Amino acid sequence: MNKEIIIRSQESNIDIALVENNHLVELIRNQTDTPQFSVGDIYIAKVKKVISGLNAVFVDLGYEKDAFLHYHDLGPQFSSLSALLKDLIGTKPIKAFEKNERLADIDKNGNIAEVLESGQHILVQISKEPISTKGPRLCSEISIAGRNIVLLPFSNKVSISQKIETPEEKARLKRIVRALIPPNYGVIVRTAAEGSTITDIELEIQELVKKWENALRKIRKFKNQTPHLIVSEISRTSALLRDIFTVEFNNILTNDAELKDELQEYITTIAPERAKIVKLYTATPPIFEQFGIERQIKSSFGQTVPVKNGAYLIIEKTEALHVIDVNSGNRTKFEKDQESNAFDVNKHAAIEIARQIRLRDLGGIIIVDFIDMRTTDNKQKLFETLKEAMSHDRAKHNILPLSKFGLMQITRQRVRPELKLNTNEVCPTCNGSGNISPSINIMHQIEHDLRHITKVLKIKHLTIKAHPFIAGYISKGVFSLLQKWKFLYSFSIRTHAMSSYNFLEYTYHTKDGKKIIL
Repeated sequence: MNKEIIIRSQESNIDIALVENNHLVELIRNQTDTPQFSVGDIYIAKVKKVISGLNAVFVDLGYEKDAFLHYHDLGPQFSSLSALLKDLIGTKPIKAFEKNERLADIDKNGNIAEVLESGQHILVQISKEPISTKGPRLCSEISIAGRNIVLLPFSNKVSISQKIETPEEKARLKRIVRALIPPNYGVIVRTAAEGSTITDIELEIQELVKKWENALRKIRKFKNQTPHLIVSEISRTSALLRDIFTVEFNNILTNDAELKDELQEYITTIAPERAKIVKLYTATPPIFEQFGIERQIKSSFGQTVPVKNGAYLIIEKTEALHVIDVNSGNRTKFEKDQESNAFDVNKHAAIEIARQIRLRDLGGIIIVDFIDMRTTDNKQKLFETLKEAMSHDRAKHNILPLSKFGLMQITRQRVRPELKLNTNEVCPTCNGSGNISPSINIMHQIEHDLRHITKVLKIKHLTIKAHPFIAGYISKGVFSLLQKWKFLYSFSIRTHAMSSYNFLEYTYHTKDGKKIIL
């Protein structure tokens, strides 16, 4: 699989596009002009209010909405962390973390009022970014992520990623980590650690331990300036590389020289031999235009998303869940029966649904209404197709087989807000008073229609009636789109400008002037 990361740096935001086989599968937008509350950030803060009925507290992190911390997210070693924090905000000399005593685990069925009170200092980590009207979700079971391992202060467990399947490799990594990890720390070994050397793991453990100990010194320094960020997650660009980077990546391109140097330095630390794949883009066309990202954004973030052969998805959000409706359109493959057509549309829709969920970062409950199928075999094949398509999704998710109503239920972890982009454009013929669908997709839709007209309807003489702007764009130049389509589909085609048509309106007509209904 060909993988690329294309990064567009602008004045107020950085857009990170993950591309697989020339298809946009993830788009992450970083606002650089507003404060960020990113998953993994660690703060020293104060409890604002204890809500015993919810068994939770609200914490002031400096966000417009108070952050939420539930008792079950305190972590079993919360007492040890609280005792350490009390020493750090006091006047006792700071001692090495390994020498701090691990206290007994807190009661997993206890009440938060027994361990926290209003105004108390607390060390918290963001587990879910602010979403909609809710503030950040917090935990106090601190973890510090690296590329190969996750460091767990006040823990004694060593866990190995379930995605490492070889028992010998799991045993090898566990032996290495147990030999290297200092007292008072636990470790989760990530999938990326598979095949890593002892030196790689040792250097990363040392780096993460140093990061944690530096954070403890910051607590002493900023104890009177709460809330205060004491461990910041690396930039989202570098965090993405840390989590997904493999030898399969061919290119990492950015239009920002400073960002290019930062990324190259980071890649050098984790895979020196691959540093050369980080490149600076300096050509004239904007970077997202050059690599087709802008067009894919325009065609992928509307309410209606085309799939294949005229099929399309309708994606809507309600207060409680996301709903995706699969539609076959008004086209059919005449050589197939209804069951085969339904399965064919559903199969391609499932692949696009997996991409849309990942691209838009949809979370929570997702209900998919597929086209009805009768055979159990086809229903099982569709279930397996969607599972396979979503196997590349890094977010935790669960998929249930089709219900008797033809619905498929998906739950997906949500840790940051859903990505919403308005792809509509201002109508140039409405004096700015109206919106139209993205004009960039029109030519692709027309070409798709022509393929259907020639191959399915078997029509060989055609006139496209369109607004003068569209008609002119199709026929302009010696090697126009019109000439390209004539060559591709071997049929007679001409355009006719219609001043009475709306800006993006177009229709197809046979040689004798009869309108073609698609």
